Parts: sequence; C-alpha cells; structure tokens
Amino acid sequence: MLQNLHVKNLALINESEVEFSNGMNILSGETGAGKSIIIGSINLALGEKVQKEMLRDNGESAFVELIFLVEDEKTKKALEELEVELEDDQVILSRKITAGRAVGRVNGEAVSVSRMKEIAAVLIDIHGQHEHQSLLSKKKHLDILDEYAKEELAEKKEKMTLLYHQYKKEKEEWANSNVDVEERNRELSFLEYEVKEIEDAHLTLGEDETLETDFRKFSNGKKIMEAIQESYSLTGEGMESASELLSRALRELSMVSDYDEKIAAMEQELIEIDNLLSDFNHEISGYMSDTEFDDETFYEVEKRLDLINHLKSKYGADIPAILQSLQEKQDRIQVLSDYEQYLEKLKNQMEKTKKELTKLCEEVSEIRKKHAVVLCEAITEALKDLNFLDVQFTMNFEVLNDFSANGIDDAEFMISTNPGEPVKPLGKIASGGELSRIMLAIKTVMAENDHIGTLIFDEIDSGISGRTAQMVSEKMNLLGKSHQIICITHLPQIAAMADSHYLIEKSVENQNTYSRIHRLEEEDSVKELARMLGGVEITDTVLESAREMKHLAYMKK
Repeated sequence: MLQNLHVKNLALINESEVEFSNGMNILSGETGAGKSIIIGSINLALGEKVQKEMLRDNGESAFVELIFLVEDEKTKKALEELEVELEDDQVILSRKITAGRAVGRVNGEAVSVSRMKEIAAVLIDIHGQHEHQSLLSKKKHLDILDEYAKEELAEKKEKMTLLYHQYKKEKEEWANSNVDVEERNRELSFLEYEVKEIEDAHLTLGEDETLETDFRKFSNGKKIMEAIQESYSLTGEGMESASELLSRALRELSMVSDYDEKIAAMEQELIEIDNLLSDFNHEISGYMSDTEFDDETFYEVEKRLDLINHLKSKYGADIPAILQSLQEKQDRIQVLSDYEQYLEKLKNQMEKTKKELTKLCEEVSEIRKKHAVVLCEAITEALKDLNFLDVQFTMNFEVLNDFSANGIDDAEFMISTNPGEPVKPLGKIASGGELSRIMLAIKTVMAENDHIGTLIFDEIDSGISGRTAQMVSEKMNLLGKSHQIICITHLPQIAAMADSHYLIEKSVENQNTYSRIHRLEEEDSVKELARMLGGVEITDTVLESAREMKHLAYMKK
C-alpha cells in the first residue's frame, strides 16, 4: 500500500505531506482546488513525463516522494526479480525535477524512467479521468484479456512473438531472394572483387593502432630528436650539465659528511638522485641510438595506413568490422554459388517456422477463448452490481488475415444493455457514463486476479448520479476490503464510504495561491459531504442528510 506522499514546490503546492491508510481513501474539494495536482504528482514519481506547467516559477527544483509498504509475498518476489531490495518492507520512489531534467530514484538509487515505470507497475495501478475512453479501441480489449490470463499465457506469448519476428525475417529474405541469373552473376562478380580487395590486404587485429602511433612518431621525428638531444645535453654531458653539477655537489658534501649526521643523510639522498639521473641518461642515450627516422620506413607506414583507412571507408569503422564484412561477403558468395540449394533450404525453413507459428498462435487463441468466458462472466456480474440491470457481456473472436506479433486473434468486447437487443461492439454503443462503469467493473475483476496493492481512481464517477452512484460506491467499498483505494470524487455517495477522507483546498497568501491537503476528522468529513450535497449554503437539513449518508455507508461496511 501507499503509506506516504510528499510533494514539494510543484504547481500550486508549496509543500505537502499525506499519510494514507488501508481501505478507501477519498480525496475531495472544490473544482480547481488542486485535486488533479495530487494525481499528477503521483504520476511524476512513477516516471511519467514532466509537464513544464507543473513546475513553479520560482526556479527551485520540485520533489515528489512515495513510500510503499509491501507485505504481499508475490509482490515481494516480483520486486526481487526486478532487483529491488526492500528496506523494512518498504520501497521508496522519488523524483527530483528541475527545468532541465528529472532524476528518479528507487530506495536512493538513481534509475532510468523505464525501470521506474516497471517497478511502479508492480505496486500501483492508476485509472485516470479519461482512461475509460481506451475501451473504444479493440486492441485494449485484447490487452485486458491477456493481462487476465497472463499466468497461463505469458510464456507462450513471448515465444509466439519471437517466432513471429523470425518468420517475418525469413519471409522478407524469401521475397528478396528471387533474382534472375544475370543480376546474380553481377552481384557475384562484385562480391568476389571486394573479397579479393580485403584478403589481399592481409589485415591483422590492432595493426591500425600501431601504425597510427608510428605515423605520429615519424611525422614528428625531427621535433622529437631535437628535444631528446637537448634534454641529453642538459642532463648528461658538458661542464654545466645537471650530471656534472650534481657530481660537484656530491664532492662538496662528502668532504663534510663525517662531521654531521644530517649532512650524511643529505649526501645519501643526493647519491640516489645521481643514480636516478645516471639511469635516465643511459635510457635517453639508448633511445637516440635505437631510433631512426628514415624516409623509406615513413613512406611504408603512411602507405599501409592509407590502405587500411580506404578499406575502413568502404567496409567498416575498424579492422574487426572489415573482417566481419569479409565473412558476410564470403557467406553471400557461397549462397550465390549454389543458389538453388539456398532457395530450397530457405523455403523449407520458412515453412517450418510458419507451421510452428501457426500451432502456437492456435494454442494462444484457445487459451484466450477459455479465459474470455470466465472474464466476461465475472465482468457481467460486476456490471450488474453497478446498475446494469439486464446486461450481456461477451467477447467476439475473429481471425486476422495474416500473423501479427500478438497472434491471429482479432477480438473485441460485445455488450447489450437492454433486454431483447443483440450484443454489439462495446466501442460503438456505450456512452461515456457507461464506459466509466464498465472500466470500473473491469478494474474490479482484474484486481481480484493480481497482487497490485494500491488502486487510484481519478474521478471514476464521471457521467453518473443517483442510484448508479450509490452502487458504484458500494462496489468500490467492496474492492477496498482487499486493496488500498485512493479515489478523487465529486459525488457524496462515494465520499461517504471513506475510511479516510482528505480535503484539498486552495488559499491565497501574500498574493500567492497555494493548494493544501489534510485529513478530515469525522465531523469535518460530514461538513464536506454536506458541501457536496448542498452547494453554497449548508443548512441543518443538509448536515443531517450528510450524517445519515455517512451512517448508512458505515452500516454497509
């Protein structure tokens, strides 16, 4: 469950901290008070894109932190597989946002946005204001079914996707393989020329780096030798060289070193320096004797380097890439030299892959159809609880004309909400309010099938009122017995079901507007319900109605 939300310097929020509880957490407030900012800040912490308008104009960085308590063993295992270490059964997701960038952390460790989203998906599910509109897309229907059946389906789907891409690659290769004899001969001749060009170079790994080093040395040979010779003359020869001056200093010290231990120690240090300088002079003398900068050698190095750079420009950025290109060309020559055998082998492989893919797609389809029956029955029951009195809810399966990465199924939800009417595609007949309730029904069923601890609903009550709103509230209350629910609502019927009720309100201080959120005590919660019921003027009658609504909700818990 989500234990704590801390928001700082984001939109209208200066700084706010909220402790959430188990069960139903209701967030309410006037329109424009900043309810969307709360959900927006949670989304930011979970890795969503940062909108510039969410940042305050004072130049300071924004900060959002979520603390989750994880007690479910399957969730712990899922986090362990994602290499997330729990600290006292807690996971802390945070995001620091500046005008230039956002840095996300999980338990203090910086992570990428994609990794943060992957971890968040194990902990929380957010139903946004307009998510129910996604039900208008058939693809979403199949995604819902696959998520419902994931325990049996996931492994086969992964294998099916890999096989599909393999088949697609083989199919493309087959389509590109039908070339006539003349074109094949032209390609073969050109490949043989390129192979010979690379083979004649007799390349060895790393030689380009050695040649570049030699080239730099040869091209600066005169400058190198002048510097070496000058250095040698200053340190190793001549009356005023460092070596001669050091020898004089040693002679002077040796005459008096017997009189003072400190002088004797300095003499030993100078002897060590003299030995080091002597070794250096020996090394520099050897370098001058062994190094030659003749023009012929320089010419050969330059010529060889030019050849390798020419091959790089044609076949690859470095010698390993050139040799890889050589291997590919030799393989292609082998294919073209025995083309009929290659075509036969390719055709057989493509047919084998197609057969395996067809079998796997059919297996996936059967699993989907089996789970679709169970899913649709569960959704039908959930819809009846949401005031769909005579509803039929099924899933229709058609077969695609060709394979896709998701198999061969073209599936969509079908619904009838009136007696005697046949089922029709969900996306074509459901209204906005109906879609909202249908999505809630789906979320309820899916929640019973997964281990995500926290569900957030942002204005799930869109387009509903009256008895329907009451039934939605009862459904959410039931869901809150097994999950933590955080819900933004405008409806008092839903707010009355709160185990914890939070008010979001806006105020102006020193000509600045701020939004704040705080938990309401019992009597304050009743007053907020009265505001939601009665509008501007809250009378004693409205207050009494709010108390009665609260009491009735308590009786249903």
